[in-house]
Amino acid sequence: MASDAVTLIKNDHRLMKELFAQLKHGDENRRALVAEIEARLSAHARAEETEVYPIIAKATGEKADLEHGTYEHLEAEHKLRKVRNLIDSPHFDQALEEFVAAVEHHMEEEESELLPALEKATDKKTLDRLGATFERARIDELSTSGYEQPPGTARHDTDDLANATRDELYEKAQKASIPGRSHMRKEDLIEALRDQT
Repeated sequence: MASDAVTLIKNDHRLMKELFAQLKHGDENRRALVAEIEARLSAHARAEETEVYPIIAKATGEKADLEHGTYEHLEAEHKLRKVRNLIDSPHFDQALEEFVAAVEHHMEEEESELLPALEKATDKKTLDRLGATFERARIDELSTSGYEQPPGTARHDTDDLANATRDELYEKAQKASIPGRSHMRKEDLIEALRDQT
């Protein structure tokens, strides 16, 4: 599994789209899905703003696009609060459509402008290092949000590793015959296991 920042951000975008589709189809518990979207969106946005956006600004010298991206994060969170407040209302579908349109517009801008600029301005090693810091920040934010994954909802593959204990990760590393595993920290085990897939 790739662990560079661009791939991880795009993976989060794909997961968001899956959650939006589930919410639109009404197959799952609305409240649980909105809670999951809210927690994941906030964690993703904060990790981008603290870890990725400053690197893009430094590498490209462009700050206006990043300020616009941060504004769009705030706008999406505002629209999502409206969705949450209208869960039992006949206006829910309209609020959901507005929220989804705003987030998809933002994701499209990131994937067509910001992420290509980041790739162009940095090397693979920097992208990998940035991916690790982005993922750590995202997971930390997600865990401090108090969000607990309800059974039966979508789950991001990287969370399986991030939520495992060091002992569980060690067992997986042992099964994968990863050398040096006994001296690795939890973060190192996660990275080594991701590199195996």
